[in-house]
Amino acid sequence: MTAPGPPPYGSPDALRPRKQPRQARSRATVDRILASGREVLLSDGYDAFSTNRVADAAGISPGSLYQYFPNKHAIVAAIVDRYSDDVSDQVAASLVDRLGEVGPAMVRACADALLTALEENADLLRVVFEELPARQNAARRAALERRVQDLVAAYLAASRAGEPSPRQPTVVAWVLVLAVENLAVRWVLDAPPIPRVVVLDELVRLSLGYLQADRGAGGASA
Repeated sequence: MTAPGPPPYGSPDALRPRKQPRQARSRATVDRILASGREVLLSDGYDAFSTNRVADAAGISPGSLYQYFPNKHAIVAAIVDRYSDDVSDQVAASLVDRLGEVGPAMVRACADALLTALEENADLLRVVFEELPARQNAARRAALERRVQDLVAAYLAASRAGEPSPRQPTVVAWVLVLAVENLAVRWVLDAPPIPRVVVLDELVRLSLGYLQADRGAGGASA
């Protein structure tokens, strides 16, 4: 009977840390691995990324690294998870702070928070969108988008309480979040000759026009 081999690349087990750090020293080691891994990822790119390079940058042995992460894919997954959490935290905080508001100011604040979060880590954003294998990145992007979509859907449901509408808040949130996110990402990565303030203005117009579409459509869906 042969021993089981490593989990196939792309499977949940292949991307999962080997163990969760429970003591402060272990958490510090994991933080150092991820911080060093991020530096290596940005300097060398995904294709040249390796556990040996990360261990060397972190000042630990490869054996110590393997106590926490089974392969390079698990390290990259953890780096992207932290990055996604940071982005969604910033956008979510902006939205939560303005759940009681309506109108352009609220939409602009959320779009501005998204642009700011993406701009702060533009180099890592480029790696995530342009270098990482799609199958490794898809689940993490979906998780980030789902968190923001849930908040947007809650906002829409609360702001339209008592108003008849044929549109489902969850569907509206899905379309809106994906549209705004993809436009914001392309603006940061492509660096078109469009000033930031103009991009924000257009994102607000796009969002408000879509959110208010049924109010001006009358019986269009009847």
